[in-house]
Amino acid sequence: MSEGARLDVLVARNLGCSRSAARDLIADGGLVAGGEPLTQARETIAPERLPLAVTVDGVARQLFDRVRVLQNKPLGCVTALRDPRHRTAYELLRGTPLHAELRPVGRLDLDTTGLLLWTNDGAEIQRLTHPRRAVPRTYQAALACPFQPLPEPFRLDDGYEPNVLELAELPRTGAHPSLTVPPETAQLASITVGGGAYHEVRRIFAALGSQVLGLCRVRFGALALPADLPPGAHRLIDQAAA
Repeated sequence: MSEGARLDVLVARNLGCSRSAARDLIADGGLVAGGEPLTQARETIAPERLPLAVTVDGVARQLFDRVRVLQNKPLGCVTALRDPRHRTAYELLRGTPLHAELRPVGRLDLDTTGLLLWTNDGAEIQRLTHPRRAVPRTYQAALACPFQPLPEPFRLDDGYEPNVLELAELPRTGAHPSLTVPPETAQLASITVGGGAYHEVRRIFAALGSQVLGLCRVRFGALALPADLPPGAHRLIDQAAA
């Protein structure tokens, strides 16, 4: 648990200015919280006070230390901070608090939609993505043909053994609005895996005799993709959610 953050550091990070400029703002009385100027640049803001509602030269702002953003990644963009060929999921987050500090928790490829978590907390990224944690991810898939039963043991062609926690046919009524379902879809499926190897879900269904036509991640750990969050949209989420 963080012990808090210095006020001048918070101001610099959230306003995108230098720390000296933040100290000048504070010394000039330009930072106000609860109707009172904040005048101590070195003051430590306790975690329970964050995000801190302030006015900066009369403009309402919030000062954040840690940020978590749940995004509904759309088709046709990559999970990257920059890319010379494709639109990035990161650029869709412009205007988010501490945008420059955000990093993705895992990745979704160009043709996969759905839940993508971003944070500026490196420890959380490590906790949620480390293979030993085996954080479950649930996907919905539109398939070209029905998948075959899962054999035991189950290995892919390269010897990799996917950690398949659940696999079941999905009724059409259970499909998430963000799942792309082409007209030629023969079956929908729901699959939960403990891990996130490259193209893992697509490779699993290929090994089971099918082909993924549409793929959407609908759950990551305890986080679920809201049905009312449109593709490309995002929202801040509580730090306590995991």
